[in-house]
Amino acid sequence: MQAPSVGGVRLPKGGGETIRLPRGSSLTDFAEKINANPASLVQVLFHLGEMITATASVSDEILELLGQEMNYNIQVVSPEEEDRALLESFDIDFGDPGDEDALAARPPVVTIMGHVDHGKTRLLDTIRKTNVREGEAGGITQHIGAYQVETEVDGNEREITFIDTPGHEAFTAMRARGAKATDIAVIVVAADDGVMPQTVESINHAQAADLPIVVAVNKIDVEGANPQKVRQQLTEYNLVAEEYGGETMFVDISARQGTNIEQLLEAIVLTADASLDLRANPDMDAQGVTIEGHLDRGRGPVATVLVQRGTLRVGDSVVAGDASGRVRRMIDELGNDVEEALPSRPVQVIGLTSVPGAGDTFLVVDEDRVARQIADRRRARERNAELASRRKRVSLEDLDAALKETNTLNLIIKGDNSGTVEALEDALMKLDVGEDVELRVIHRGVGGITEGDINLAIADNVIVMGFNVRAEGKATELANREGVEIRYYSVIYQAIEEIEQALKGMLKPEYEEVELGRAEVREVFKSSKFGTIAGCLVMGGEIRRNARARLMRDSTVIHENLPVSSLRRFKDDVVEVREGYECGLTLGSYSDIKVGDVIETFEMREKPRA
Repeated sequence: MQAPSVGGVRLPKGGGETIRLPRGSSLTDFAEKINANPASLVQVLFHLGEMITATASVSDEILELLGQEMNYNIQVVSPEEEDRALLESFDIDFGDPGDEDALAARPPVVTIMGHVDHGKTRLLDTIRKTNVREGEAGGITQHIGAYQVETEVDGNEREITFIDTPGHEAFTAMRARGAKATDIAVIVVAADDGVMPQTVESINHAQAADLPIVVAVNKIDVEGANPQKVRQQLTEYNLVAEEYGGETMFVDISARQGTNIEQLLEAIVLTADASLDLRANPDMDAQGVTIEGHLDRGRGPVATVLVQRGTLRVGDSVVAGDASGRVRRMIDELGNDVEEALPSRPVQVIGLTSVPGAGDTFLVVDEDRVARQIADRRRARERNAELASRRKRVSLEDLDAALKETNTLNLIIKGDNSGTVEALEDALMKLDVGEDVELRVIHRGVGGITEGDINLAIADNVIVMGFNVRAEGKATELANREGVEIRYYSVIYQAIEEIEQALKGMLKPEYEEVELGRAEVREVFKSSKFGTIAGCLVMGGEIRRNARARLMRDSTVIHENLPVSSLRRFKDDVVEVREGYECGLTLGSYSDIKVGDVIETFEMREKPRA
């Protein structure tokens, strides 16, 4: 078969074969798959109107365009498939439950979701405080994003793990990464408020994840509380209470007074026993998911991990996302050191080289070298994917526009933990201010703002955002010297609002036409000095000098956008003439004016953006 020719470039012709490529692949990666010269692929894309170098990361759309041109079916591999293939190359089977005979029961993992102000945080705090062991009257010594409590069901001590997520957005972000960390969702609904928009969102997220749901009807001690109304409202969302013949357990609680908390914990255990087979192999190498991570000034990168199978021990070599290291120390929610963590156990891990992201998978490997290699490969893959998504398509036709200054707001986001940074970036990327301006996050990270961040900001004309963190050492001095703007925030909504206002300020102004007045031409005079002068009677509004005008004859526009270059009343130059008065005016050098014409004047005013 003869090779196809595009712009005189000879290429190997595909027969419709499927080529699988990871996100952010380069033309060189594609060329290796089909035994072609990368330079020829560069030429082909040039003739197709795209300018890309052989080693640059390429977007999915351009790869597919090139594949169609050469009769190849390009499949861009999902991040989960990529990761699975990466681990298989190291003979690691993530998600392998192990031997069926070795499976043992594990505690359920619970996420609490619901509408804002319905008492999610207070409920979590109440559960924590009512389950602190004797002698720990001071309460929890530190917050680690997840914790385990004990409750008695049918005379047996049972454990439950709670994940303290900032809401359903973070929950969904973790699900999008393939991290199914949660077994059961507890939907909190205020008895005095009923079902609200975020309640519905939470239910939808939980049902999409195919999770059993327990409903906690909170604030039953508040005036106007109506738990039965909540039960009726939720039947619309396929959550039918057991007393109505359904399968969903409803528990009426008061998080403020601690009412019926034990009954809620019992309902969670009973729902888990009835709906789920919660077993895991404690004898294999540990695998699980990262709940959150942050940078501690004294201890370095700290990650809260949830063990899903196997047992995590101090001294294990681990890799979590693109972070690797050896477990030097593990701490539970009470601040106690632990030597090992069984399935469904959340612990803080100290000893990683960097801060992993919320939802990143973690696993134990045989040696540090393997952990480093997996982390390096993941880091390179993420960088390529980011470059490909960040790169704007530039065609030959719009090259001139691309070379002009674009309205782009560049940001660096630094925060106190990875979950917060991710949630903030996600919220900012969802801002909709039209297509005229673009928001780019060129770097995000956990920990204080460093000199490296400021140097990056200098190079790329960037605003640095610090969320619950401050600039370190000489970073503030460098920022002041170089004129880099650092904005500090502690409330996520304030950050989103200010960035949205900044983006709207970068938009080109929009103008709208505002009518000023109308005048009818009663006489036309010819002047060697001034040209054609229209003697008019102002019929409505006012006629202003230097306004714009349109000339209308028999209700038809004869000429647009003429200047009112001179305006007189009798022999006096005036700035404006109001309704009911006569005036003489000229429309620049325009002379085709007749008696009976109507002159309509207007001005263009900047329109405030919504």
